[in-house]
This record gives sequence, structure tokens and C-alpha cells, in this order.
Amino acid sequence: MYDVVLFDLFGVIARHQSPAAKGVLAATAGAPATEFWDVYWRLRAPYDAGQVTGAEYWRRVATALGTTFDDERVDALVVADVASWSAVDDDMVALVERTAAAGVRLALLSNIPEELASHYERHHGRWLRHFDLVAFSCRIGRAKPNPDAYRWCCNELGVTPGRVLFIDDRAENLDAAGRLGLHTHLFTGPAATARAIEPAGPQPTSTA
Repeated sequence: MYDVVLFDLFGVIARHQSPAAKGVLAATAGAPATEFWDVYWRLRAPYDAGQVTGAEYWRRVATALGTTFDDERVDALVVADVASWSAVDDDMVALVERTAAAGVRLALLSNIPEELASHYERHHGRWLRHFDLVAFSCRIGRAKPNPDAYRWCCNELGVTPGRVLFIDDRAENLDAAGRLGLHTHLFTGPAATARAIEPAGPQPTSTA
């Protein structure tokens, strides 16, 4: 069925930003929430792709908000941003560990900036080690839903798209992967994901 299960990170294994964490970020920026989040996401892609540093990203955010951030404010925003994306779903971590123990080949593809990627490597190495490939957008220079992100992963894994099951919580990412021939599963929770990946891994060869 599949040779590799390719996981998204945020919204699947790691949790999205909580309302409290989002409030801390907007307050740290000193900007109205609606305006802040519009700029935050509108300028995010180059940061996730590793084309700008955290300091450069936050100074671009400041300019778009019509203000400036000094070094201390930039540092505080980087810390708050990393903290806002740091919570993981323990049930999904357990599923990753069980799936790896069953001999299924795993990979990870995430849109993530360098500061956050480094945080996950420092604090979540226990379960990241189960992935044969960890493709962080800031390191590979490609981000979902750009088709090159999926192609890069398939090339690095040495498999064709049709041998990959991709799990993500965003329809646009799944649609892009599906158009390349990857099998896809919309993440709704650990139980449904466990059922989706049960056929994964090498299949027995018939001797008939």
C-alpha cells in the first residue's frame, strides 16, 4: 500500500497556537490583534522558507504595522513565537512511536522557521529520531503547498509519490500533494490517523 508515512507537524503532532499564546504575541508586539495577525501571516512565508532570519522577519512585521521594534522587543517576540508553537499532542507522539516500532518508515514535512526548528531538535529529539527524514522548510528552502516540497521529500526518501501517505490538517496542502500522486489523509485526530496508517509498510509477497 504505502512505503512511507509523511507527517505534517503543526496541527497534527504539535498543536496550533492557543488563544492565550496568541494573546501574548500580539501584546508583546503592542498591536491590535486583527492587524497583527494579518501582518504575521502575510509576511510569514519567507521566514518559514529560511529566506530571512527571525530578526529580519519581526522588523518587517514592525514596518508593516507602522512602528519599529528594538532588539529587546525582537528577542521577546522570537521567544513568544517559539513558545506559542511548542505544545505537542502526547497521543500523537505515542502513535508515532508505536508506528515506528511496528517497522513503518516515517518522514516529517513542516513549514517552520529556523528558531522553531532548532527548538524542536533540542527539546523533542526523543520522538523526532523515529523519522527517517525530517524536512523543515527553513532547511530545504521549500514550503507546502509548493509541489517542490513534496518532490524533494520523495527524492530524498527514494520513493515515488504513489508510495507515500501524507497526513496534514490543511486541505490545500493535501490537494497539492494529491495532484502529485501522494495518497492523503486529512487529520482529524489520533484514532482516525491510526486507522489510516494501518495498511502502511511492506506488504507480503504472494507465493501462489
